[in-house]
Formats: sequence, C-alpha cells, structure tokens
Amino acid sequence: MAAPSPGPHEVLAPSPEAGHRAATSSSGRRGLLWRLRDKQSRLGLFEIGPGHELHQLTCMMQAGLWAATQVSMDHPPTGLPTEEDFSEVLTQVHEGHSWGCSSFPQGFELGTLAGPAFARLRRSLGLAEEDYQGALGPGGPYLQFLSTSKSKASFFLSHDQRFFLKTLRRREVRALLAHLPRYVQHLQRHPHSLLARLLGVHSLRVARGKKKYFIIMQSVFYPTGRISERYDIKGCEMSRWVEPAPEGSPLVLVLKDLNFQGKTINLGPQRNWLLRQMELDTAFLRELNVLDYSLLLAFQRLHEDERGPGSSLIFRTARSMRGVQSLEEREAQNRRLLPDVPNALHILDGPEQRYFLGLVDLTTVYGLRKRLEHLWKTLRYPGRTFSTVSPTRYARRLCQWVEAHTE
Repeated sequence: MAAPSPGPHEVLAPSPEAGHRAATSSSGRRGLLWRLRDKQSRLGLFEIGPGHELHQLTCMMQAGLWAATQVSMDHPPTGLPTEEDFSEVLTQVHEGHSWGCSSFPQGFELGTLAGPAFARLRRSLGLAEEDYQGALGPGGPYLQFLSTSKSKASFFLSHDQRFFLKTLRRREVRALLAHLPRYVQHLQRHPHSLLARLLGVHSLRVARGKKKYFIIMQSVFYPTGRISERYDIKGCEMSRWVEPAPEGSPLVLVLKDLNFQGKTINLGPQRNWLLRQMELDTAFLRELNVLDYSLLLAFQRLHEDERGPGSSLIFRTARSMRGVQSLEEREAQNRRLLPDVPNALHILDGPEQRYFLGLVDLTTVYGLRKRLEHLWKTLRYPGRTFSTVSPTRYARRLCQWVEAHTE
C-alpha cells in the first residue's frame, strides 16, 4: 500500500539510513564485542533485537524519531513561545524503502505533537538535539525491562539508558497535552522540581492502522551503573508488594511500598528541601486534578571521595524569563545545590547514599471513571489504603510517606 502524499503538516521524512550505515560500518567487529560485553552489564535488561516481538515497532520508532528530531534541528523554534507551539501536529510519512525494516514495505507515519514546545523544553534543560537524536535514533537497539506495573503499556530505554519511552492511551495523551502549558510554567517557576522531564509526545501508525502513542522523558534512574535498589512509591498498601528477585539473580526489579518497610532515606540537611519540593509539586498535580502518580526512588552507595559537604556540588542557576530575580523569588523557586553529575535534577546526596528521585506517571485525571473506581474499592477493601483516592488526599498521603521515611 503506497504512503499517502504529504499535506500541509504531513511531509516525507528524511532517511536515517545513511547516518546509520556510517555508524555501523565504522564499528564492525568492535560493535559486536560491545554488544556482547554490554549484555553482561545490563542486568535484567533485554536488547530488542531481530526476533524480538517488539523489534519492528522499535525499529519504526527509532527511524521516526531520528527524522522528527532532524526537523527541530533544521527549524529550531525562535522568538517567544506561542499557543501554536503547544497545538502543532507534524506528521512525517516514512516509505518502506526509506528506513530499513523490510517487513513493513507499506511504510508508516510518525506524528510529533507539540514539537516546538518540547524542543524549547529540551533546550532549556541543556540537552543538545544531536545527542537526543543519537540516543533515540537507529544507532543501537532499545532496551526492554521487566516492569512491575499493572498497566498494559510497553516500556523501553534508549541504548545508553538515558531516555525512557512509554506507550500511552489516547486519553492519557489528551490529558498530558492539555496540561502541557501549565507543566512548562511550573518548571520555569521551580527549575529543580522533582517532576519527570517530558521531552516528546508522538504517535505512530502503520499504513492505515490504529495509532499508537508514546512519550519520551529523561530516565530518573540514570546513570544506572551503581544503583542497588529501585522503588515505585505511591504511599498506599493495596497491591504494593513485589516478590524480590532471588539472591544473586541478575534481574532488575522495581519494588514497591511494602518492600520499603524498615528502610529510611537519610538525607541530612537536604531533607527540608525535599519535603518542601514534594509539597510544591504535589500541590501542582492536585490543581491539575491528577492522581496515581509515583515517586521513583533508587539507592546508590557513595564512594569515599564523594562524601562530605561540597564534595561534588555546584550551584546551577536557572534561566528566568523575567530577568533578574529578587531574593524572595529565588527562595520561592526552592532551588538547591545540585551535584555535579549527569541527571543532577533527579539526584540528592545524603551523608552515605546517593538517591535518585522523580515523580512520574502524570496523566491520570480524577474523572468519572476514577471516582467510580474509588467508590468500588472503598466498599471492596474497607480500612485499606489504595491508590485511587481524590487528588487532595493522594498528594497529602504521598507527602506524609516521604516525611515519615526520611531523616
């Protein structure tokens, strides 16, 4: 089936094959050794290579994202942000021969939603488009990991594990895009927010089939090398236990609230900052009528030379859209000293441990569906705590969990 002709916001996509061939031909034998060696270090992660059930999907995602990012590189947004930045939809048509997955000769379409808004956001984070394109394009296979989530979503990591991709339902995408202008404003007001940094929203459709939607965000758990424990915290008890992997198992599991019993987050002087930022971020999500989000948390033991006050801290000032700020404004932003490491916005150092922290899954709105679910669970599980509660109660309960488990 031939690909449709490009329309006003529908264009034939450039092919990443030339860049991909150059990268693979220069690596040759070295690339094979890298893949074999890397499989040993990616504990519990699985390369999505040929033969994997999701290989064709991720192949299209990689080629589509390469071309989509090329658009923002060739035509970066200029001037002040506009409403159109948040509503623009660009559809790129990929013909079967242009991207290398021969099992789909009919081609596919990749849509980029609110592309200029996300390009501005990536730029504000200091993320170079070339790096973004290189990590998400066809330079290396995506990774799949075992998720303990109950949703039917698919979860991927870029080959360098820096970026996280997740499929979403259409209604979740609608909610995310509706909240996007306020989300950007919140990050401008609170540049050290714990909210996950969303980097892109896309749709993908093969021929005239049903669209799939997915988001891209910075991975909270990056860099992964020395992380020892990972948790997904909602502040409740129903369905919040994961059977841990056997001793010595290479599997990487994200555990839940009940697995955290008896543990403490020892932050020292950073605790007050965390409690305040949790209040600010959950208050924002409450205003959006959002619930069922999670606090991702991971542990990494600090080396001796990383401990102590000021050992790896630098002060990073956030750009202000309004120019010079007063002391009161800076304090209202709740800025902190950031560690001089990659992914610093999601990292807090205590006296002996490094903690990775971020609020994720920000797309569930407390509408009729969730209100009915809350009523049913109240009758079904009297006296138990579960995730489906009002946004006000949800925010308060998660903040209380953090206060109770930090020192």
